[in-house]
Parts: sequence; C-alpha cells; structure tokens
Amino acid sequence: MTTVRDVLELVRAPAALTVLGDSAVGAHAAAGGFTRRGWLLPLASAAIYSGGMALNDWADRDLDGVERPERPIPSGRVSPRRALAIAAGLGAVGLALAAAGGGRRSLAVAVPLVASVIAYDVVAKPTAAGPLAMATCRGLDVLMGAGGSPRALPAALAIAAHTAGVTALSRGEVHGGNGADTGLALAATGAAAAAVDATAPEVRSTLARAAGAVGSAAYLAAAVPGQLAAAEDPTPERVRDATRRGIGAVVPLQAALVARSGAPVVALGLMAVHAVIRLRGRACRRVRGDVT
Repeated sequence: MTTVRDVLELVRAPAALTVLGDSAVGAHAAAGGFTRRGWLLPLASAAIYSGGMALNDWADRDLDGVERPERPIPSGRVSPRRALAIAAGLGAVGLALAAAGGGRRSLAVAVPLVASVIAYDVVAKPTAAGPLAMATCRGLDVLMGAGGSPRALPAALAIAAHTAGVTALSRGEVHGGNGADTGLALAATGAAAAAVDATAPEVRSTLARAAGAVGSAAYLAAAVPGQLAAAEDPTPERVRDATRRGIGAVVPLQAALVARSGAPVVALGLMAVHAVIRLRGRACRRVRGDVT
C-alpha cells in the first residue's frame, strides 16, 4: 500500500524548498515585491516542481529499476499509474495557484513552464539538451513570479545558468562525472554569481549592493567546494555530493538576487530556508544515504 511517506519521497518533498524563492526573485526584480495574492506563486512553483519530480520517476522507471531500485516506483511502493496521476494533479494545482496568485500574466508563463517540465522529463533529460531544458524551466519559474516582465530577465538568466551547471554535473551521479560537466558547472556558478550585481541596476543603494555581494559570497561558498572536489575526483559519490550541494546552493543565489533588488529581510528569510535544507540534508545522509 502506498503511504504518505512514499508519495513525499516520490516528489522529493524537501527539495521543493529550493524553488520557493524563484518567484520572489522575479517579483522583486520586476516590481519590488509580491502583489496582494502573490504569496500563492511560491506555492505554485512548489506544486509544479513536485509534479515534475513525480513525472521524472515515472519516465525513468525502467532505468531506475536497474540503477536505483530503492526508489518508490521500482520498489513497488508507488505504481506507475499512481505516479503519473500525482504528477498530473500537482501540475494542475500549480497552474491554478499561478492564476490565483499572479493573474493572466503569471498563468501565461506557468503554461509554458509546465510544458517545459514535461519536455525535460519525457524527452530532453537523457540528451545533450537536458541541462538547457532544465535551465529553461527554472528561468521560467522566476519569470512566473514577475508576471513575465522583461525586467526580471537578468535574474531569471542567473538562476537558469546555475541550474544548467547543476544539471550537467548530475549526469555523473551513477557512473561518475567527467571534466566537461564539472567544468561547465564551475563556469555556470561563476557566471551566476557575477550576474547578481547586474540584476537591479535601478536600485543604487549601497546597502543593496553590499547585501547582494554578501549573498553572492554565500552562494559560492555553498556550491564551489563540492564542484571542485568532483573535478578532482569525479566518482559517483563526489558527483552526488556536489549535485546535492548545488541543488541547495540555489537558495543563497536567490537570496543574493533578492537582496540586490533591495529586500534584505526577504533575503534573510531565504537564508533561513537554506539553513533548514542543510540541516535536513545532513540528517538524511546519516539515516539512509544521499538521494538527489
């Protein structure tokens, strides 16, 4: 029988914390913050992301049966049909929340976002276009928070660059990495950090620039050590650790971008989320190993 814990594992529930800041980045870059019901947009991001995780495992069920038989579908704890239904349901919830939180403009971005998630999971993931496809998903998630405003495009590109690097690196989680993927991850991390100061040129506050720089440093500290370790020794274990660190490191990047936009309190809230992710990650590795 499928339990709630099985479903939470299927959708990688803790990982949904890493997307809550995407829409905040977009909203602050475009308009200085959320509108009246904009707080629903982070929930839309979480629903779409979680649905994508369920769809990912549905699409990879045969491969996981060989490489990761402990996952919910190959282990028999969640049937493929149920996983697909969960993915569809969460995607629909995400679209409804996007419409409720940001109106037609956010919904107009959420629709191609969901389509991009499906395209990545079902078609692009095993191809050379996989990192670019996943980067598109996260960039669109930022733009959903901005209601599609072009003012948020630099911030969306920063999140997208980070995502492309982490996705490229993750391809070595099972069989080990290679120099090209680890090099791409390091280059993408550097580009994302460098882009922070350019995301809100209209905000000339010295405090905002300083807070953005501090956030960038925290982001680099979270992402780079694992990537360097994987570059030196690209074993599956090192690559998995670097991927896990990279997934979590997007939150300090979000905090840096929000701080640069002039919202230090929101940035501090995102850093608190990052602390929770790190604490839970350590606990999970002690109990049952690392699953990215």
